[in-house]
Amino acid sequence: MTATRVPGVPAIEDGVLISTNPATGEEAGRVPVASPTSIADAVRRAREAATWWQALGYDGRKDRLLRWRSLIVQRIDELAQLTSLETGKPDADAIMETVAAIEHLDWAARHARKVLGPRRTRTRVLLAEHTGHLEYQPYGVVGVIGPWNYPIVTPVGPICGALAAGNAVVFKPSEYTPIVGQWLVDTFAEVAPEQPVLQAVHGLGDVGAALCRAEVGKVAFTGSTATAKKVMAACAENLVPVVIEAGGKDALIVDADADIPAAADAAVWGGMTNAGQTCIGIERVYAVAPIYDSLVNEIVARAGKLRTGEEIGPITMPRQIDVIREHIDDALAKGGKAVLGGAGAVQPPYVAPTVLVDVPADSSEIRDETFGPTLTITKVADADEAIRLANDTAYGLGGAVFGKRDAIRIARRLRSGMVSVNSTLTFVGMGNLPFGGVGDSGFGRIHGEDGLREFAIPKSITVRRARSLFPSTTFDRTPAQVRQIVKAVKLLYGRRS
Repeated sequence: MTATRVPGVPAIEDGVLISTNPATGEEAGRVPVASPTSIADAVRRAREAATWWQALGYDGRKDRLLRWRSLIVQRIDELAQLTSLETGKPDADAIMETVAAIEHLDWAARHARKVLGPRRTRTRVLLAEHTGHLEYQPYGVVGVIGPWNYPIVTPVGPICGALAAGNAVVFKPSEYTPIVGQWLVDTFAEVAPEQPVLQAVHGLGDVGAALCRAEVGKVAFTGSTATAKKVMAACAENLVPVVIEAGGKDALIVDADADIPAAADAAVWGGMTNAGQTCIGIERVYAVAPIYDSLVNEIVARAGKLRTGEEIGPITMPRQIDVIREHIDDALAKGGKAVLGGAGAVQPPYVAPTVLVDVPADSSEIRDETFGPTLTITKVADADEAIRLANDTAYGLGGAVFGKRDAIRIARRLRSGMVSVNSTLTFVGMGNLPFGGVGDSGFGRIHGEDGLREFAIPKSITVRRARSLFPSTTFDRTPAQVRQIVKAVKLLYGRRS
């Protein structure tokens, strides 16, 4: 007898992971659950495949990656429909997510040689007889643990960076979106059928933990801060380095000279796209007093037009609904007011757009990641107060500023890894910009040059070409030569400028 399954909640039956739509319960697909032995075997196969993949060189890997990019483009509707089925998000949102992934894949493929290729470094005077060389060598096998909220663009970032750098990848998709993850692996196999350069292992958290312990060279993780700490602990057992992209509580600051309609539009998009299930989503808005009322009215008017079940999809993780409900209730209990939505907004599996004002700073709606379609709007005296409040959080992922004269200055003062000025979330769409945070939002970077370097080990090589002018690295040096070295150091570095 088959057990009753809750829509959206991963179910395991007879060693098979069953994925369902969070709104309807429709089955999205089935994949085998990986055992510790099969995970170890996948890593072993990846290690062997990495040798072949590295031997292709930058041009060979670029060719395969660009063919994968083109294949995804050709089948973009198929991927979007599958993503909508598995996550519940609107087709348009799934397409936009795929477009962003395509951008990062293209950029990594085209720039890996320039960023990671071997180069000669400038010779220093005291070691003039030596030449310096810098190379970036792949780790071999990189483990990627992906999230459910953006199951395409988020894992594709580290996957394409790792592949472009010459690594093979073992990918553990979220148990909520295993079918999308398997689709990515299967399509890559179409352009690189010779070796299992990209493999998937499926299951719950224990599978991710086993991957961390399976002798991979590095792990890239995206998920909650609490889970990130568990990943780090597992990786620490074998000193496996990690890239961590964890949660956020991003803020939008709206200055007095901002374009109010544009700021409101960006706030609603940044806070409520993907039903607010966005790590870089705007959850807090700080508006200076002169424009506060106008901004609140504009945000409420725009958010109030969004249709739950259409523009606003379901909450993918059922237990997240309880978190959203608790945050709204806490905000209202502590004196906050709902100018849109509120306590009645939570109607599982949906949460209607909710805008809260006068929410005290100690509320969980201000302090903790909500991950739902809610916004708090707080009135501040000036930009300095807004910056202080925006930075008063353990998180530090992204953020946004709307304004003219001082917008860049404000952006630089935000404690975060990324900021959009006069837009929200746009830094995620630029393949040449690094993506990552500080504090409880994690460390390390994906995307851009820094993202490529995360998946390669810098190796320094010096080559002696001639006899030493200043023989410092030998016991044969004489006192006179030591004095000569000191004299040279004083001439070169003794002056203050």
